[in-house]
Amino acid sequence: MKILLVNPPHPSIGSRIPREHLPPLGLLSLGGPLLDAGNQVRLLDAEFGPLSVDRIVSEVVEYCPDAVLLGHSGSTSGHPSATRIARGVRRALPRAWIVYGGVFPTYHAPEIMEQEPDIDFIVRGEGEATIVRLINALEREQPLERVPGIVFRSGTMPGPQRAAEYAPPPAARVQANPPAPLIRDLDGCRVGWELINHRRYTYYGKRRAVVAQFSRGCPHHCSYCGQHGFWRAWRHRDPVKFAAELARLHREHGVELINLADENPTADRAAWQAFLEALISQHVPLTLIGTTRASDIVRDADILHLYRRAGVARFLLGLESTDDKTLQAIHKGSTKAIDREAIRLLREHGIISMAAWVAGFVQEKDNDYLRTLRQLLAYDPDQIQAVYATPHSWTPFAFALQESKRRVVQTDLSRWDYKHQILESPQVPNWRVLVWVKLIEMVCQLRPKSLLRLLAHPDPAFRAGMRWYSNIGRRVWPYEVWQWLFCDRRTRCGPTLEEFLKGGWKRERVEPSTHQPQIASGEMTAPPVSITAQLRQPWLNVRNLLVSAPMRGAANKPDQVTDS
Repeated sequence: MKILLVNPPHPSIGSRIPREHLPPLGLLSLGGPLLDAGNQVRLLDAEFGPLSVDRIVSEVVEYCPDAVLLGHSGSTSGHPSATRIARGVRRALPRAWIVYGGVFPTYHAPEIMEQEPDIDFIVRGEGEATIVRLINALEREQPLERVPGIVFRSGTMPGPQRAAEYAPPPAARVQANPPAPLIRDLDGCRVGWELINHRRYTYYGKRRAVVAQFSRGCPHHCSYCGQHGFWRAWRHRDPVKFAAELARLHREHGVELINLADENPTADRAAWQAFLEALISQHVPLTLIGTTRASDIVRDADILHLYRRAGVARFLLGLESTDDKTLQAIHKGSTKAIDREAIRLLREHGIISMAAWVAGFVQEKDNDYLRTLRQLLAYDPDQIQAVYATPHSWTPFAFALQESKRRVVQTDLSRWDYKHQILESPQVPNWRVLVWVKLIEMVCQLRPKSLLRLLAHPDPAFRAGMRWYSNIGRRVWPYEVWQWLFCDRRTRCGPTLEEFLKGGWKRERVEPSTHQPQIASGEMTAPPVSITAQLRQPWLNVRNLLVSAPMRGAANKPDQVTDS
């Protein structure tokens, strides 16, 4: 089958501010298995430009695929863009199958299938095996009910191409097949690196870059994060094979930078140490950046020299809060003392520490923001990244907020990118929250210690990394203020979070849709389940869901913040 993978342009600040781009790992992860199964596959990365919807549709028409696969790393904020593309493709190519995947569609499949009749299938969860099964079923005209991990409408007739005259009937049911099996052997899923021109993808100061993934999932249960439910189990690739793949990318394609997409690559000390040693033995000058937990850094104090020798240049530490009570409330499993020690250890070994702090977990007052500023200065991280609490429906944090009846002030899903305020702030007006956040960022980034490391650190590579992040920050800071003042459309009396997450986000239809599908469960050997109940309360059913990133795209915080 002739397949086109489409990476929609993303409106998030993290995508638009850097003048460099990272390849969409999730779509490439689908491309490898599809190529190996004998399909003709091409990638259209609409982030370059970014391309308009009309230009994307024109490119799709020129290629004339049998199936168009849509997915993005910033799944929630990328949803409006993906659906606009789907509508345009459907009008231009009525016989092309349109498949949509990612975190947001996985959890909101019923609402999307109701609102977007142009989308034929939603892939729920890890996509590598599911997409190959789906394409095979379409080509061979096999029953779609036998493909685990997909959502589709009853009456959809499988075939190499979609029937041009087919339109979902008003009473069509949404068929939700049981979840696909967990992928245990991550090395068995090849990334389709041949689908990209490596010269186009640079990062961290024009270094040729890729996004790679050593592990999937996270063994921890932080209430604001959905990664544990997404992946169901923490798994890792073979350390030696993974190191060899990175070395090959350097030798054959000139790759210099590896952005680790893992939520927690260091979770297993033995596996992580084996990877570091294997990469060191390859003797390649790679630079690694990624995200990890402060507790893992403290645990690995005796092997941090291996981090540095392997090329680790920066780790983002998800501190989230500088208050022990808040850390306990969100089940972070860390303390202020651990966070401070992790920053000190990274500095001792010449690794840039970036502290991620989240505003909005609790109903902060002015004194809380002042205390946060003082404590961040005491932590003394090299860089900070301030983001806003974003209550995705698949997290216990959102469930708790629904009970508190907090209201949504930002109903535009394209702004749900962690860099825009989503929730009302009862104790401090939202405009003053912005002032506090910008003040905290400015004071932390311009303090003498940070400037001294930026200008006079003895390690040139460290200085270069500091300069790159500082340059990004200098552009992001005024951009966010400008967006708040002149671009963002906020509502003074928005829906409660409960109302919004139950479908209040549905919008942007070109025409009112009369398609009102009913919800049905799968017809496989697994017992019937209610997909609506599954997707709206995933924290109660994480073992029954298979959710992951291969349809969601690429990178991790802070370079491109993904749904979590």
